[in-house]
Parts: sequence; structure tokens; C-alpha cells
Amino acid sequence: MDRFTLHVGDCREVMAAMDAESVDAIVSDPPYGLSFMGKGWDHGVPGDQFWREALRVAKPGAHLVAFGGTRTYHRLACAIEDAGWEIRDCLMWVYGSGFPKSHDVSKAMDKAAGVSPDRVTVNEHGSLGGLGKAGWNGTPRHLHYDTPKTDLARQWDGWGTALKPAWEPIILARKPLVGTVAANVARYGTGALNVDGCRVDGETIKPRKGGFSDSPVYGSSPGGVFGGRDGRWPANVVHDGSQMVLDLFPVTGPAKRGVRDPNGSMGYHGGASGLPGVVSGHEDNGGSAARFFYCAKASKADRDAGLDDMPEATPGQRTERAEGSAGVTAYAGGRGPARNIHPTVKPTDLMRWLVRMVTPPGGMVLDPFMGSGSTGKAAMLEGMRFVGIDITPEYLEIARRRIGHAAREGGDGA
Repeated sequence: MDRFTLHVGDCREVMAAMDAESVDAIVSDPPYGLSFMGKGWDHGVPGDQFWREALRVAKPGAHLVAFGGTRTYHRLACAIEDAGWEIRDCLMWVYGSGFPKSHDVSKAMDKAAGVSPDRVTVNEHGSLGGLGKAGWNGTPRHLHYDTPKTDLARQWDGWGTALKPAWEPIILARKPLVGTVAANVARYGTGALNVDGCRVDGETIKPRKGGFSDSPVYGSSPGGVFGGRDGRWPANVVHDGSQMVLDLFPVTGPAKRGVRDPNGSMGYHGGASGLPGVVSGHEDNGGSAARFFYCAKASKADRDAGLDDMPEATPGQRTERAEGSAGVTAYAGGRGPARNIHPTVKPTDLMRWLVRMVTPPGGMVLDPFMGSGSTGKAAMLEGMRFVGIDITPEYLEIARRRIGHAAREGGDGA
């Protein structure tokens, strides 16, 4: 049996032909409804009818992960909830490479007055003029910007209409359980999150002296309940590791945190209650408080893996805009030639983390808005099975090659 199946068409119609309760998890990056780059598929946020069909094919307790835009994710969340899903959380993906898409009010005022603003050239040292054509390291690199010309434009110089995008919400929802969590997981394999499989590097939780392995309270299971776990408990914050993001978080010193024992007392090395191993904790050596899962935006190598024999397209060709314009550089991967023409490719490491978090081992992952196949690629590398659907035919071959390459490269959960 093939590990992945791809469809072109309206996902509502494709899902309608799928068996009920056949999918273990849904991980998707649906349209944000921002008319991004004039793309027809981004004309609106998918409504509740999409997520109602997704609910039908999902097993009880299956999780749904869906990216959204900061301006429109409330509509996405309401549609998912109205379809019958339970909203469990909203993760925050923080990054430093966003491009501000702001309308220059001052420039618009000069344009309305029928005048052209004065152009000023800035070299890469940051000084105005003075170096002729010699920029940084002697290369002729100059930046240009316009200065307002009319009195009204000068009055509103520096005013715009948007902030720099630096995060995206990720909605986490779950199909209602059948019975208790334990009963649902035992019957369907769904309903819980893979916490240990998604712990964040950089911290080790260790059993204390006389720890849980010999505890009369927690039993003698290897490593104990809290003992021997590598990594920090996964949080609902993800970031790209950029210096801009790291600077947002303070630097903390070493600390030790305990776990309260059943009697409500706190302590270490046997605990205040005197029971051996009732209290354990983790060792924290300090550092940036941004100790969350991190992964950079999709690189060219990530976007184009498996597409070696496909033609490259320039940024202008991919965006259908003028080469070098702001619209070309408004998204990751827009500054050079690439084979993957999809404008909103998510990084594989992030998608792997999300897929691993919500999917049981070897489970079936569905992406109703597949795009160029990032979820499918992640599913293959995590040893899962995958069903992908997209309404745009031009992305199908890209997705097929990327996912097939990942299936050959990994697939053992490594």
C-alpha cells in the first residue's frame, strides 16, 4: 500500500468520498483569506462546511492543527468550532523575518497632490551620500528612499498602515472524545498529545536521590513518572531562533523547580513528607528564556528538495510582480531563483514537530489544503501515512516530488 495519496480538487468533495473515522490527525496550512499576492485560492477563510467534512473523516479524539493569519484567524477558529471541533489551544509561531506590508501615507499624499517625492540615496554604511558608488566593502550597493515634498506629506512622514508581521497563530483543536481520554486512546489511538516525543532540547529532567523508581507513591517503573526525561515540556510558543526573537526574551540564571507531592508539601531528596522520591524537579542551567521549540522559516534547500529536474523560476515569475519590488521579497524564499513556486511554504522541521505531536505512530495524516506538500513531507519523515488535497493543479507535481523524496529519504520516524 502506498504511504501517500494526493488529490486535486475541492477538498469538500474529496473528503466526502473518504471513509468516516479513517484519519488519525489533520495538519494543514489553509488559506488566510488575505488575497495573498492575488492568488485565487486565498480569497477567503475556509468556512465551517470544510471543517465539518474534516470532522466526519477524523477518528474520535483526533487532533486538528491549522495555521491562520493574525487578521483572520478568529474566523478560522469560529468556523472550526462551529463545525463541532473543540478548540484546545492556540500556538504562537514567532519569527524575525517578516516583511512589513504597510502603505506609506506620506507618499500617498504626494501622489494625490500630483508631485513626485525627492529621492535620497543611502549607502550601506548608513550615511547620506559622500561615498559615491562605494558601498560596504567597496561594492556599489545603495539604498533609495523618497522624502516627502508637500507640506502635508512632510507632516505625516513616517506614518503607515501596518505593523511588521512577526508571528502566526496555529489553532489546535480536537474531535470530541468517546468516553474518557483513556478509553478513547485505547480504542482509537487518538485523543492525546505526544509530549515526550516533542520535548524541547536544552534541559534534562532528572530523578532526585531516592527518586520515583523506588517510590511507594508512584511505583517502580523505569525512570519514574518525572525522572529521566530529556528536554523541556513542549509549550504553545514556537520561534525561528533569530536574534530579533531571542532579544525579546530575558536571560535567566540557574534555577531548580520542584513538583508538589500529593500532600501539598515541597522539597527535594525524599520530600518534606518523608516519602522517598515524592518530589522531583528539573535542573535548569539558565540562559535565554526563549527555550521553546525553534525552527527557521523554510530555506531554499528545504523548499526545493526533490525538485532537481524541475525548472527554476525567478522571484518575479513566482509572484507575477516586478523583479526587485517589495512584493517579491514579502515572503520567505522570494529573493532568488527557486523550483518550488508556492509562496507560503512552511519549514519541514516545524511541520514534523506538529505532525509528531498529534499523530499516533504510523497513523494517517490528512491535509485538505496541501499546497506544495510540506505536511506530507513531514509525515513521510515521521513514518506516518498521508492523504493530501489541493485545488490548484500546478502545485500537485511539486508536492508529489517533495513527498516522494522524503519517503525515500526517511520514513522510520528518525
